[in-house]
Amino acid sequence: MQRTTSVATRRAYVRLAKLDIVDYYFGVLVVWTLLPTALRLDGGVLATTGLFLLGEVFVIAAMVALDDLTGFRDGSDIANYAPDDPNRRRYRKPLVAGTLTEAQVLRFAWITGLIGALLWIAAIATAPHAPLWTVAVIGVTYFFAVQYSWGVKLSYRGFQEFFLAALGWALVLAPYGLATGSIDGNVVVQALVFGLGPLLFGVYSNTNDVKGDREVGRLTVAALATPRGNMLFILALTAVEAVLIVGGPLLGTVWWFPIALLPTLLLRVRQVRVAFGKGDILRARLLGIRVHRVTVVALVVVNLL
Repeated sequence: MQRTTSVATRRAYVRLAKLDIVDYYFGVLVVWTLLPTALRLDGGVLATTGLFLLGEVFVIAAMVALDDLTGFRDGSDIANYAPDDPNRRRYRKPLVAGTLTEAQVLRFAWITGLIGALLWIAAIATAPHAPLWTVAVIGVTYFFAVQYSWGVKLSYRGFQEFFLAALGWALVLAPYGLATGSIDGNVVVQALVFGLGPLLFGVYSNTNDVKGDREVGRLTVAALATPRGNMLFILALTAVEAVLIVGGPLLGTVWWFPIALLPTLLLRVRQVRVAFGKGDILRARLLGIRVHRVTVVALVVVNLL
């Protein structure tokens, strides 16, 4: 019985850390393919990138654990993961499911946050390059990650959408800067496109969770705007991504960059139709996750070729 309980608790911690949502972690893969060929197998670069990736896993684990704790305490997660909603799986929220206690979640967040900080410090210390702008990006990213739903509660103050994208941008720009000491237009465009991926499934989650978020005062665009205003906001974000892709060659990408990312453009149209044409927001969210992964594959192919 004790062993069964221990296994169940470990599984609950894995779910708390959202380790199955790997979409931000793909940024390191994009970075590795962006590197000059001579650096891709460089020992120092690989060690630094590995430390950064491990740190990223722990920092994000701390971020989402604190987000779950805040969502449980204010009741938004309980409302959004109601037992009568078959599309939201309560077991993904250990506090709502009752598989972990608040004390366990808070302790997990503190430990993973500390480990993540130490790993990022180690990445900076061992990096071939550590320009001030890169160190600043890492420091700011760490600070606001742990403040996402805790402390200043960025996600409750109207900054959630910006942070979801900015986190993706930072997780490409920072490790690339540690490896090379510089950035160019191609790197910036790919970082921006990568960061918009998690945002363009996050806004659909917010659309679904609008009732619970309004009740607890979580100031997302979906909660603040009318349904039409929220739809226009999502369409605008989709258009920004399309402009970045189509205009990429003008900013430093290869000329065939828009062709390589044509699947992304087409799938975004489908995502919008599913959400606002058919009214299936959660299906559109799931499609958004898949679109992001298709985009990552396209970026990797572009960089390797």
